[in-house]
Amino acid sequence: QVQLVESGGGLVQAGGSLRLSCAASGRAFINSVTAWFRQAPGKEREFVANIRWSGGSTSYADSVKGRFTISRENAKNTVYLQMNSLKPEDTAVYYCAVKQGLLATMRAADFGSWGQGTQVTVSS
Repeated sequence: QVQLVESGGGLVQAGGSLRLSCAASGRAFINSVTAWFRQAPGKEREFVANIRWSGGSTSYADSVKGRFTISRENAKNTVYLQMNSLKPEDTAVYYCAVKQGLLATMRAADFGSWGQGTQVTVSS
């Protein structure tokens, strides 16, 4: 059973930055794709970014391109989401998720393992 633990959320003013971390147990990230999704109150869960463990290619939602960066640190079995120039509309619970295989999709239904989520609140 893959275990994912997110951390790094919090309250920040608009224009500020936060870095989220997703630590995985064992070899969860090997030959897989890791993604960040977010869900705001009353809204559906939406894709934010993903990264292939092999090769490190990335994809981003249009709403975060140029502001967020997803990265990985193999030695620590950890994936990060650096969030800069935060906006109030970025307020949500952010989830880390993993799918096996190398196809980097953006659909939540394709990801079989999820963390518990971490709250990000951006004040105006």
